[in-house]
Formats: sequence, C-alpha cells, structure tokens
Amino acid sequence: MKGIPMQTGILRVLRATAASWWRHKELRRTGQTRQAHRLERETVLRDLGYLKQAASLPNAHVICGEGGTFLHLGWTTVSALAPIERFPLAALAVARGAPFIDIRPVTNVIALANLPWVARDRSVDPDPCVPGTSVSLAEYIDMVEALGARIANDPRPRQSA
Repeated sequence: MKGIPMQTGILRVLRATAASWWRHKELRRTGQTRQAHRLERETVLRDLGYLKQAASLPNAHVICGEGGTFLHLGWTTVSALAPIERFPLAALAVARGAPFIDIRPVTNVIALANLPWVARDRSVDPDPCVPGTSVSLAEYIDMVEALGARIANDPRPRQSA
C-alpha cells in the first residue's frame, strides 16, 4: 500500500477496533463467527483505504472539537462522537502524518462556525469571506489557529525569521 507501510501495529489496532464493534460482538455471541470475521475484514480493508487517502490527499486532515473527531478526506468524512483519544482510525491517521487541528481550546464558537470550509479538492473560492465558501487547508489553519486552535503535523511551509 503506497504511503503506508504495512505495519503489524496498524493492523492490530484496526482489527481490535473492528472486533470491538457491538454488532460484530453480537454476531460472535450468537455463534455467527464466520459472518463476524467477514465484516471485520471488510471494516479493516475500508479503514486501510481511509488511511491511504489521509496520506495522499492534499487537503485531508483530522479535526477534533467538543462535537467529536472528524477525518476529512475530500468528499468523504469519517467521524466519531468521541475525542481523538478514543477514535483509533483518526489517531492512526495523525500518527501517520495527517494534519491535526484541535479546536477544543477555541472559546469563540461563533467565529469558528463562521469560518469557510476547507476545499474538498484543490479548488478554492476567490472570496473566503462569503458564507459557504472554501479555502485551502493552509488558509483554514491560519484562521483557526488565530482563534486558539492547536495544530499538529502542520502542512504549511515553515517561515524563516
């Protein structure tokens, strides 16, 4: 898999996460282990695809706020109503280098809600001040950082002093 070396640790986390899902547990409890294993394999393969996208898409990023954690992959978003610490897929994406925007420290939620979207692809709107417009990931990070967000795996070019 290009960009993500097949590591036992990654597979172990993804398999454990898939096996812990209540539906898969219930299938095993009722003796439907073959069905549970098939669904778990499909889940692991899907999540590996998400990790591959997180490593290769220009605007892919993880954002964590009070409403949960979101892994933005262009036209696809994977989310959990949990902090990143309890969302293994997002934590793996960040560990593999995906930009991470932690908006939990932001107190001005009105300003945060009024920010433009991150462009799903490389196209951005010419006027980012109009509601519903999109900006590059770097521009979005500039805006949200000014509100107090913490950034990890910052994709912006380094400024020399």
